Amino acid sequence: MIISKLRATGVAVALCTFLISIPVHGQKMVWPQFRGPESNPVGTHPKLADRWSKTQNVEWFSEVPGRGWSSPIVTGDRVYITTVTTDGNSKPPQIGTEYSNEYAAELQKQGLPMKEIIERITARDIELPNEVSLHYFVYCLSLKSGKVEWQKEFFTGHPPGGRHRKNSFISESPVTDGKFIYVYVANLGLWAFDLKGNQVWKTSVEANPIYLDFGTGSSPALAGDLVVIVSDNEKQQYISAFDKKTGKQVWRTNRELAKGQPARSGWATPFVWRHELRTEIVTIGPGEAISYDLNGKELWRLSGMAGGPIPTPFAYEGLLYINAGRGRPLFAIRPGASGNISLKQGETSNAYVVWSQPKGGTYLPSSLAYQGAVYSLTETGILTRYDSKTGKEIYKTRIDPTATAFTTSPWAYNGKLFCLSEEGQTFVVSTGQEFKLLHVNELDDMAQASPALAGERLLIRTEHRLYSIRKKV
Repeated sequence: MIISKLRATGVAVALCTFLISIPVHGQKMVWPQFRGPESNPVGTHPKLADRWSKTQNVEWFSEVPGRGWSSPIVTGDRVYITTVTTDGNSKPPQIGTEYSNEYAAELQKQGLPMKEIIERITARDIELPNEVSLHYFVYCLSLKSGKVEWQKEFFTGHPPGGRHRKNSFISESPVTDGKFIYVYVANLGLWAFDLKGNQVWKTSVEANPIYLDFGTGSSPALAGDLVVIVSDNEKQQYISAFDKKTGKQVWRTNRELAKGQPARSGWATPFVWRHELRTEIVTIGPGEAISYDLNGKELWRLSGMAGGPIPTPFAYEGLLYINAGRGRPLFAIRPGASGNISLKQGETSNAYVVWSQPKGGTYLPSSLAYQGAVYSLTETGILTRYDSKTGKEIYKTRIDPTATAFTTSPWAYNGKLFCLSEEGQTFVVSTGQEFKLLHVNELDDMAQASPALAGERLLIRTEHRLYSIRKKV
């Protein structure tokens, strides 16, 4: 059970007046998916808090059972969140990204054969399907109080694949159209629930292996009446669309990316790019980005992506931004492309690539555009600011000597950039031309999920809790 603790503010709040929102089914879409309505997490409410702690500006918090790195979503005055509980013990997450590699290097120095090295790493850092029995839940909470309105256990049993202990068994965020909540678990299935928690339909999907049983993380997206998923795996990569009313598959397009490479899995969420020329579905896969029309036909592709991409694309002021992954480029793309738009050797732009930064990509956090700039944050705490129109690097700096581990994507509002570390510290940075660290907010709990913004509320999910951050009057 989720236990909610309310910290009263004594004032009523108008939720929808200042939101980035689109009207659907008579409601305001507050925060309908991973990274928000435009996949670019920017708030507009002037009263959003920029300071908080476990007690300061906490309207309420709820203890969340189990583990899930999916993000909360909001529609109407309700918050929806998914989680998985485990019968018995569960391998805990750990801060950072290199500890498995460091352990492998240590075992190699001991002269152990590769087979034994892999076995030891798997035993320590990978949770395999036959090792656990799981319970998958979706929760509905009151946005104003954190009280649980309903909960639904929608699957029980062994998972379809393993997970690295840094990951969770439900890292995919749900998505909503304001009328239904669509829950996706990669390699397992899709579920639709109405806003009262009644299951409307369920569609199973095939289970395909993920590289080294690292687990999954690509969230679904809504494109009109379609629920779209991307599955980049080690057997058969594909993008598929389902009728949101019935759950029936409308189309499926198989993909062949990184063919012949030792790893072909990906974790990037698709982005539905709506611009004046058309609507397209932009996907980032191993080695290439591919955009599709609403019937699953390929429109264009761009090479240069990392082997195991994670960051999600987004649009800002007429351009599409693609973070190609650690050590790879950051691209700005103009609408209307067709065919292969990859850069030739020595090029940084072409007819459709407006600009690129050859080493501008990052490993875990997605990039963000705000006030004429694009911000990219590495998993080790290096923040870079680019001019959004030209790609010119404005600055590149370490946020703070103590800021060394990041998975959560940064977000912005009211002239400030927020970078939440895995240790639960949020580094608040001025969004001007020069880097300036303003202050640090402490929550003292591991964090990897990206937040939701709902009016003047900031919803932060940590390993054990969901916080509603709101200025007290």
